[in-house]
Parts: sequence; C-alpha cells; structure tokens
Amino acid sequence: MKIQLPPPLRHLAAAGFLIGASAAVSSAEELPFVSPMFGDNMVLQREKPNTIWGWTSPGRQVRVTIAGNSAETIANGSGGWTAQIQPPPAGGPYTLAIDGPEKVEFHDVLVGDVWLCGGQSNMEFGMSRVRDAASEIQAADQPLLRLYQARTAVGYAPSSATGGSWKICSPETVATGGSGGFSAVGYYFGRRLRQDLDVPIGLVQMAVGGTPAESWTSDAALRPLKDFNVPLDEVERLRAKGAPEYGNFISHWYDEFDPGHKNNAWFAADIDEQDWKTVTIPGGFADLGVPETPAVCYFRKTVTLPDPLPAGEAKIELGVIERMDTVHVNGSWVGASAWVENPRSYPIAPGILKPGKNVITVRVFKTLTDGGFKSESAQLKLVLGDKTVVPLAGEWKGKLSVDARPPHPMPAGFENWPTMPAVLYNGMVAPIAPLAITGAIWYQGEANASRAAQYRTLLPAMIGDWRKTFGQGDFPFYIVSLASFMPHRDTPGDDAWAELRESQDFASRNVPNCGLALAIDVGEAGDIHPKDKRPVGERLALCALAKHYGKKVPFSGPVFKSTETLPGALKLNFDHTDGGLTAQGGKLEEFAIAGDDGKWTWADARIEGDSIVVSSPEVPNPKVVRYAWQSNPKATLFNGAGLPAVPFRTDGPATPTGDQN
Repeated sequence: MKIQLPPPLRHLAAAGFLIGASAAVSSAEELPFVSPMFGDNMVLQREKPNTIWGWTSPGRQVRVTIAGNSAETIANGSGGWTAQIQPPPAGGPYTLAIDGPEKVEFHDVLVGDVWLCGGQSNMEFGMSRVRDAASEIQAADQPLLRLYQARTAVGYAPSSATGGSWKICSPETVATGGSGGFSAVGYYFGRRLRQDLDVPIGLVQMAVGGTPAESWTSDAALRPLKDFNVPLDEVERLRAKGAPEYGNFISHWYDEFDPGHKNNAWFAADIDEQDWKTVTIPGGFADLGVPETPAVCYFRKTVTLPDPLPAGEAKIELGVIERMDTVHVNGSWVGASAWVENPRSYPIAPGILKPGKNVITVRVFKTLTDGGFKSESAQLKLVLGDKTVVPLAGEWKGKLSVDARPPHPMPAGFENWPTMPAVLYNGMVAPIAPLAITGAIWYQGEANASRAAQYRTLLPAMIGDWRKTFGQGDFPFYIVSLASFMPHRDTPGDDAWAELRESQDFASRNVPNCGLALAIDVGEAGDIHPKDKRPVGERLALCALAKHYGKKVPFSGPVFKSTETLPGALKLNFDHTDGGLTAQGGKLEEFAIAGDDGKWTWADARIEGDSIVVSSPEVPNPKVVRYAWQSNPKATLFNGAGLPAVPFRTDGPATPTGDQN
C-alpha cells in the first residue's frame, strides 16, 4: 500500500501535509498493465538491456518490441511480468510496443542516458524559483531533454508502483509541477550533459523537502547500522496493525492521543464552543492550566471580513511557534509546520475565506516552558488580497486537548512530513527499480546536519542500498556538498554543517564511483534554499563528464592533500589546482590554526604555487588547521578553473582518506 501527498510546497521551510492513506493494492489486477515509469516521451538507457515491467493475470504472455528488437515473457504467479530488451542506437524517436492481454504503444521514445535526481528541498527546488527565472525558463526549449517527476509517496513496506509521467523539456513543462517546476539542479545538470554529449538525457526527479537520508534507505540496509532499529520496529508495528501510512510519527501520535484530531472534530467551523475558555493570544496556555508543561491546545477566533472580499491571495501569519502548529480556516486545512525558527506564513487557497464571519482554528503542540506563540502581537495577522491587515492578537477561545506532562508518552518525532526511516525508499525508490539508468545525483543533508557523524556511515549505506536495489553495479553517484547558510560566525570553532559537509566529502572519496560538487559559494545566509542553482547542476555535470564519460575537464576545486611543518607555520598542499590556486576577491580567508592547547585562531594565509602557508603570531607552534569550517564561511580559495576548494580539517578522526581523482 502506498499513499500520495497533496500538492503544497514540500521544502524544509514550509508547512507539512494533510496525509491520508489510499486504498491498498491487493492484487495484480489493481496494478497497471505497464509500470507508470514508462510512457510517451520517455528515455530508455542506451547500451545496456532495459527492463520493462508491469502486471497482468498470472501465466499471461507479454511481448515487448522496439525498432525490431523484441522480448517475450510470462507473468509470474502474482501477475507480475518483466522483460529485458536491448535498446536501439542512441537517438530516436522510436515507438515501444507492449502486446499481451492489453496492447500499449509509447511514442516519441528516445534512447540516451537516464539519471536519478534525489534528495530533499534543494533538489526539489523548481525552475520557477531560480535566479533570473523568466529568462532561464524561456531558454528551456530542450526537446532532447526529458523530465519525469515521481509523485511523492510513502510506504511502510516496499510499494509496487508509483505515479508520474515523462515530459519533453520546454519553457512550459520545466516551470510546472512540484515545488515550482522541475528540479533546477537536475535541469542544469541534464542540460550540460546533453550539450556536451549530444545524446538524449532523461531525468527522474525523486525529491521531498525536509527528508533525512534514512527515509530513502531500506530497512535491510539500515538494520546493520543499529541506529534506526527502534523507529524501524515502530514502522513495522504500524504496518502490521494496518495503520494509515503517514510517513511521520506525529500524525500517529495525534491519532492515538488527541481527541480534537479525530475526524478533525475541533477544526470544524461550526462546533459548539460552550466549553471553550476565553484566552489571550499570544499566550493562552496558562489560561488553560498548562503554563509550563508539554501540551496540545486548540485556539479558535472568529473574524468578520468585508463583502466583497478583496481580490488576490490572502495569507495568515502567526510568527514563530514552538513546537508544532496546524491551521484550519473555516474547517479547511491551510498549513502546518514543525520548524520552530520559521515564522509561520500560510497562503489561503481561493474559496476558503468568505464575506462575513470566518473561523480560524490553530492547534499548537507546545513542548517547552516558554513554548507556544513566540512572537510579538503585531506578528499575528490575517493579510487580505489587497494587503489589508486584520490583527489576530487578543481574545480567542481555547481548549486543552492533551496534557502531555510526564509520564505521558511523547511522539518519536514532530516533523509532519515524511521522516520515518525507509518510508520513501519503500514508496519512491523500490517502485522504480530495476529501471535502467546511468547514475544518480544527490542533494540532501540539511535534515541530517545535527547527526553529522552518523551520516558518515548512513550515506554510504544508502548509496550501496540503491546500487543493490537497481542491480546495475556501482553506478555513478554524485553528491552536492551543503551550500552556505545562516549568519557568518566571527570566531573559529566547531560547526555541525561543516561536519556534515565533511561526511559528504568522506563518502565521495571512500565509496567507489562517487564524486562531490560544491555549493559553498552560492548559498544565502538567510535562506536555506539558495536561488543560484546553475553552478550546482553544472558542477555535478562536470563530475559526470570527467569521472564517467572520460572527458578531460576540471571537475573539482582544490582538495587538501598533506601538511608540512615549517618554523611557526604550516604548509598545506593541494590536488586539483587546475590553473593554479587563487583567492576570490583577492584575499584568502577562513583558515584557522591551533597549537597544542586546541584554541582556534584565524590565520594569515598566502599562496605558494600549489600550496598555502598559514601562520599567526598568536600560535607560535601550529599543529592543526581548518578551512571554511562553519555553516556560512567566507570561502575564497578557488582553482584556476573557477571551482571552490573543499572545506577540510586536519584535527580529529574525520579527515577523509580516499581520493577524488
């Protein structure tokens, strides 16, 4: 059984989802004759057998034909059938015919290279949101680039089929669907490959915002790591009892403990408020008897709006809320979030607001003593289409739903999007294997940054898991190093995002046939979703061109190689200095050194050939060095090819040992 999520943006900064389970797929008759992975406008993988599959009645014969090549197969006892067919030469268009109990033809089929585009919100980030979007979209007339967006689906066991369709890349198709259109990183990657290789490129986007790597990894691959056995056991328990496949823990917790959640009873617009108390917002929890303890409370407010309503998009703003909120207006879901630091701002879909009385209901799960509504009164407002502001602070009605003080159980997680281990592997990875592919690109890690050391084993396990699932050897797997984000720190020290980047670098060097593309110079301090996606996609393409296709192109910025001790200084040697080391903006920054006392100090740095010498009068005998070791560093070291240096440290156990060559 699988479920599919509704269409709101699924990036980390956004709301969660209203999730409900679809009907279970219980027999082959309920599955399509041909997998939804195949259709008009698709790309088949060149130069290797392509597996085509689907479902019919057990024992039925199926024949697959393309350009004179054919293959026959018999459906197994469960009705599943697979056929392997050798593709014609790269190019097209071709027609793929499938004959059996049904007859299906797919037209305008190309043969070229197929790449998976996986990850979370920065891979999902669509073309309509990029820098200079209008001109970039207008230039997207790329008929030999084909795009497939896999529909978001979770599963508590491996699913058989998922949804999606192939589209010809054009200004219209690249800007529609998903989180603002097709993946911008995927598009720029595929466009560069198509231009340099002159073969059709197929891109399969499978990305969901805010999701951790363990959600994209199978139960079998996670169990040996030991870190995920408890949540995996919970997923199995929920599967066995036939629970809805939400993909997150909080929704199941609400099902079990929140009486207002059942059938959305307390979100309804017309409920009797006789037993609701008058409360003041911001605040409200003390009025309901839970001023300092974990609790779930519902708050309702009626506002009167003009007739006619102003034209344009309305939105509701509630400021920062700890820990999780869910908002309905007139009984209709508007938004939800579990990202504490993100000020809530939810667009209200057309048709929800009406002239006259409107009921706003907000459920808040507070976990901290000072939790709940965190912003000033002025931040709570309803903004109408003409920018008229309706203040929301002040008198509301409130009701306690769950007093969650100990020993009441708390949810295993508060995220209201798919975060359970293995559920996206089950819903989105397993159903598209064994699609014939060239390789995969991966932009993810933000959701794992607080567990950076764990990522050193988790990411390699996931890569190996995908390779085993697709059964096509150690196919290329190229990783985006996290972009810069958050305010710059003026003093050197430890940093979770820097450690996560190090874990990504570690995987790229130590897992066979992997590579790393940096985004450290294109981030934005105040936005986890930087708009400049073109360099990221093209750097991934450089990895593929050099490492897989054998092109003689620089694909990496400077990579730390070794240290030499000098009197009062350290000399750092680098690989991948193509064209020589350079300081972007004229000054080398973000080098820090420490002596035996372990106190980090910014260092002076100068270039000497393919090396850099670092020193500081405050550290007479430097022993260790770090470069760009924070979430948003002033990373100015590049090579002559214009590629930024990979952040590194020489202290601690985490220095990568492999080689990017």
